[in-house]
Amino acid sequence: MATAHSLVLLDELGSATDPEEGAALAVAIAEHFRRIGTLTVISTHHTSLKVYAANTQGVLNAAVGFDEKTLQPTYDLQVGVPGASAGINIAQRLGLNTQIIDAARARLGTQTQDVARFLDKLHADLRELDRERRSTQMREADLNRELKRLEAEGANEQRQKTREYERKIESLLRDFEYQTREAVNAVQERAAQQKLSKQAEQRMAKLRREFKEQFDAGVVAHKTGADRDDPHARPHEIKHVSEGDTVKLKSLGRTAVVKRKLDDNTFEVEMGAMKMKIPRHDIAEVFVTGQARGAVSPVAAARSKGISVTVKEDLNVPVEINVIGQTVDQATTEVEKFVDRAFLAGMPRVRIVHGSGMGILRKALRQFLKGHPHVATVAEPPQNEGGAGATVVELRV
Repeated sequence: MATAHSLVLLDELGSATDPEEGAALAVAIAEHFRRIGTLTVISTHHTSLKVYAANTQGVLNAAVGFDEKTLQPTYDLQVGVPGASAGINIAQRLGLNTQIIDAARARLGTQTQDVARFLDKLHADLRELDRERRSTQMREADLNRELKRLEAEGANEQRQKTREYERKIESLLRDFEYQTREAVNAVQERAAQQKLSKQAEQRMAKLRREFKEQFDAGVVAHKTGADRDDPHARPHEIKHVSEGDTVKLKSLGRTAVVKRKLDDNTFEVEMGAMKMKIPRHDIAEVFVTGQARGAVSPVAAARSKGISVTVKEDLNVPVEINVIGQTVDQATTEVEKFVDRAFLAGMPRVRIVHGSGMGILRKALRQFLKGHPHVATVAEPPQNEGGAGATVVELRV
């Protein structure tokens, strides 16, 4: 008794009886097993059974290929299409009398002939599709080989370009390293040449600066009457100092802010994070909102009072200073001293050479100079005078 778990194999079902009755019986048997869910495999030549399989859900046609030229099976299973019964065609190829062949075809019913022609055409189309499929696979294989060849060529070309770029970068790095080494050597040579003269120049500059500050302050205070009615007047001291003023210290050469007045001659000042007490005579200049008060510009103060003052230019003060290779702090200290000397010497214009480099030293020095009380303007000279590697400073008169 067959069940849904059974496997039923039927060979040439309905072939041992009348073809019409055999076909009807074969369809009925196939339908029976389909309803109970039995897995059934049926081989047949009955067209009715093939049509039943094509029109019934759960039933599938299949055919085994047959080469009519060689009269040999190909053993190629084609699922989804019914097989064609090629008995008359095979008989014709085997050389059977043509009259018999024609008579056999004439006896076939119109519907049977139509089905046979349809199946013949279907299998011919399938063979053509199979040939096209194989041809397409061959072309696809050729395309894949060509694609791999092009990819290999592209990879080789890319590797060559990469190696070329690497060689260029390496050459640029060698050039940069050489130029950097030459620049460092040049700086070291200039530093060695200037080292001996710089110490003597610093000492002389300090003495000359202190003398001129005291002398000019005393002359202006006396001629303008700044020390009038002051029995304790000291020509070299600043008279008016208030809390909040920015003052320049003689002892340090730096500026500080007055925080408190401790007594008439003593002040508490703040310089950065450091606080200290200073005497009045240590104050060289007083600045109010960016302008110096007191001894900042003795020439300008005298002239504002209608006094004719002629300042003899100090021929020992150079018009240019070179701070290439110095740190920001070192360069700032040197430039501050240089500007003070040039101002006291009555020079209208000086030039500072700091180099281009990364621009850090240039930016720091220009920012410092813009806040310096002796400086009127800060500008970059034209390219033939140094460009970004130098700064031109116009001094106040």
